Amino acid sequence: MSFNWPVGINATKEKLGEQFDNLHLDTRISASHAKPLSNIDPVVTPIYHSSTYRFKTVQQFNEHNHGSNFVYRRCGNPTTENVEVVINEIEKGAGTLVYNSGLAAISAVFLEFLHSGAHLITMAPIYSGTSSFINETLKRFGVEVTFVNVETETNFADAIEKAIRPNTKMIYFETIANPSMAVPDIIGTLKIAKKHQIKSCVDATFSSPYNIQPITLGADFSLHSCSKYIGGHTDVIAGCVTTKSYDDWKALKLQQLTTGSSLSPYDAALLTRGLKTLALRVDRISQNAQKISEYLEAHQKVQQVFYPGLKSHPGHKFAAETMKQFAGMIAFDLGTAQNAINFIESLHIIVHAVSLGGTESLIEHPYSMSHGAQLLRDPTGATVSPGLLRFSVGIENVDDIIADLEQSLNKL
Repeated sequence: MSFNWPVGINATKEKLGEQFDNLHLDTRISASHAKPLSNIDPVVTPIYHSSTYRFKTVQQFNEHNHGSNFVYRRCGNPTTENVEVVINEIEKGAGTLVYNSGLAAISAVFLEFLHSGAHLITMAPIYSGTSSFINETLKRFGVEVTFVNVETETNFADAIEKAIRPNTKMIYFETIANPSMAVPDIIGTLKIAKKHQIKSCVDATFSSPYNIQPITLGADFSLHSCSKYIGGHTDVIAGCVTTKSYDDWKALKLQQLTTGSSLSPYDAALLTRGLKTLALRVDRISQNAQKISEYLEAHQKVQQVFYPGLKSHPGHKFAAETMKQFAGMIAFDLGTAQNAINFIESLHIIVHAVSLGGTESLIEHPYSMSHGAQLLRDPTGATVSPGLLRFSVGIENVDDIIADLEQSLNKL
């Protein structure tokens, strides 16, 4: 057997020649590194965990093609940029940035494009973390806020337009409200924003980027908590922003450099791995959720089911005209908080936990866990029903999920 592979080359030794052998051992250890090979092109982008990068010349620092970005990990990282490229291809934007959490991505957009005296119009109810940032941070910084309740307004887009003021700078909404599953008039709202030349920002986390791309519908910003469907395995915290314009991307990139909110390469690698199965996972989850929502809607012990894929859902037509599928988030009401808690604690397969969008089915009681106290402070007066459960459907066999729901419902 012929075996002619070369040993690795020490780049520092090659550079210094005989002088290298005169160095002390501890210096030789510190200075040595393998010479990168030009013909290496791994299928999976490696995790570049170095905090800083080598430069052969001062001129190289300022060269095009990321010269100064790849100088310090906070400024740029090949592993992180790889996942940004993939997400941007899905979203069809001018550029994507990834952050160390979904809330970091949301707050980055607010802080960059709003200011003291600016007016924000936002949907209610919304994710509790977003609500907290708006009520406890933006207002403290002098941003004026108007909440428009997607559950009570018969014409959400019209209500948004009526709320516009001369100083309105942004309209913010979710494709599917957290935790009520209400769906706004997405296209109508984006048309209003464009008509009045107001920036629009859409959190599409509950839909997944596989099912909807807000940029293609006219949004200026598309947001996701990558911890959910993008990562997909309940093992990473991350967020992303995709922009319609390059100028907005540049503004956010500069802000990210100065606030240090960029994602670590380790977490970026997990997102890249998750994205490879995004379509497969979301297809299975969406199919499961449709069958499960229909089962729950027909069950006599379930008072009401909220799933955008059901024709009974008030926002079904808005979801159907913008989404490929309806993803895996279901809310259903068992009437009382005690019924909801008893139901959760009787489940065998479905996991009692917050978060969503992973391979495993998760369920939680918003009234006592993620949203109760938060929504009670909502300026619109929005509240969450005591018996409401938020259910994130996973990829398990749908018959097994339904059987678990059935045995727990039978105990009520």
